[in-house]
Amino acid sequence: MKEKSAKKNILVSVVMGSDSDLPIMTEATKMLEEFGIGYELILTSAHRTPQRTTKFAVSAAGRGIKVIIVGAGAAAHLAGVIASQTSLPVIGVPINATSLNGLDALLSTVQMPGGIPVATMAIGKAGAKNAALFAARILALDDKELSAKLSSYIKKMAKEVEKKQANLTTL
Repeated sequence: MKEKSAKKNILVSVVMGSDSDLPIMTEATKMLEEFGIGYELILTSAHRTPQRTTKFAVSAAGRGIKVIIVGAGAAAHLAGVIASQTSLPVIGVPINATSLNGLDALLSTVQMPGGIPVATMAIGKAGAKNAALFAARILALDDKELSAKLSSYIKKMAKEVEKKQANLTTL
């Protein structure tokens, strides 16, 4: 599979069901880059390329992947199909791709049968960003440096709120 990596040590697969999902999933890759987490971009479809999807899912752990982030719209079966074929953590990002504004993708992603866990984030860009942050938290369980980066990120967010509050009171 052709991949794009942020660094040599690839730990996260960012998977999309369509290239039209890239503007949303770029939010995940930006966060992974911010934390220095190596990733690959994979395009595969549960419906149009089921063999490719299976090959990806069953080989991911053996290639050193630790977490899989999956963005898909409409019927959004991709995260569940991948989760059914790997023991790696799978994080689903519903994409707003239809007239239902992503609600169809959200329900398809979150309603997995017992035994097929998919951690499901919010619809769209916020969900993609949070998926990367959730992946970072998983990886930080065994990585003190990454854990420290996450702590700094959380403190930075809090400081930004305080700064915005200070700006409000000066109006």
